[in-house]
Amino acid sequence: MYEYISGKITENSPAHVIIENNGLGYFINISLNTYSQIKDKKEVSLLVHEQIREDAYNLYGFFEPSERELFRQLMSVSGIGANTARMMLSSLPPAELRSAIVSENTDIIKSIKGIGLKTAQRVIIELKDKVGREQGDEKLFAGMDNTVRDEALSALVMLGFARAPSQKAIDKILSAQPELRVEQLIKLSLKML
Repeated sequence: MYEYISGKITENSPAHVIIENNGLGYFINISLNTYSQIKDKKEVSLLVHEQIREDAYNLYGFFEPSERELFRQLMSVSGIGANTARMMLSSLPPAELRSAIVSENTDIIKSIKGIGLKTAQRVIIELKDKVGREQGDEKLFAGMDNTVRDEALSALVMLGFARAPSQKAIDKILSAQPELRVEQLIKLSLKML
């Protein structure tokens, strides 16, 4: 499974990019949001979501981790596939789409090509709690060094611990001791899990 692909951009369009890495050219589908952030770059590193189907092997690239996470959440909604999720992220900036989901604004979501009322309602019902919780976490830790938090969470997940309990443990520890280093945070979290 690919996590990211770095290399030289050999072709760039609003819908896809071709990145050359070690003599291989990777065709990566992108949203307009990602395109706007990489259009002037010669080399880039994109986070990747790979989709393997019987008839196709597709890569979707994202400049920011939050956009990839939202893409994956959108695909978890019944009736939304990879291309529809990419269309949604191309039509609205990720922050605006999250805001529309949290505020239950079906009109904004319906304004996206290919999204009707029922799909918009399903997106809100299935994602409101997930997206709202993430925004709360971001506000809570806005002043904190998020790289320490992210590295510790990533390490715990790699060790086999579930993401949600790990996140709760880390957040609880950081709210009491925000100056901790990654190693200290991991050790304290392991004691709580």
